[in-house]
Amino acid sequence: MENKIIIGKLGAVRGLIGELKLIPLTDFEDRFDNLKSVDVDGKILQVDYVKPVGKNLVIRFNGYTSRETAQKLTGKIMRVDKSEAAPLAEGEFYTFDIVGLEVSDLNGNKLGIVTEVLKTGSNDVFVTKSEDGREILIPALKRVIKKIDISDKVMIVDVAALEEV
Repeated sequence: MENKIIIGKLGAVRGLIGELKLIPLTDFEDRFDNLKSVDVDGKILQVDYVKPVGKNLVIRFNGYTSRETAQKLTGKIMRVDKSEAAPLAEGEFYTFDIVGLEVSDLNGNKLGIVTEVLKTGSNDVFVTKSEDGREILIPALKRVIKKIDISDKVMIVDVAALEEV
């Protein structure tokens, strides 16, 4: 699953023809517009369609044409290959690239590893777990985050700026 990214979760069955509620787990909801196939539990499923219904999205898979067959997919996670990830602008990063980065201060002191990215609305917050198990919440602000190097798997933060937040 290392070359896969999560894009959504399958919710409750809707109706009798195999439709499921689709819970997007991506910032790029338009990625579902032309979705052809997804990985669900290691099995590639062909997508018949994804359509909006009210404020929700509904999905139907080829071969899952009844309520009973579709119900087996409820609660499952949908993944696609990383190569299908939506393009990013300069200075933007995927959540899956941020999680696992080693966080250090400007002096090279290790603060911990990013374990989670919280979407707060105004700015993301990187949950960083230190070696002693403490969590450090680091806001994704330019004055705090001084460097992110995905290839070297490191993030450098200005602790003084962190204390001002």
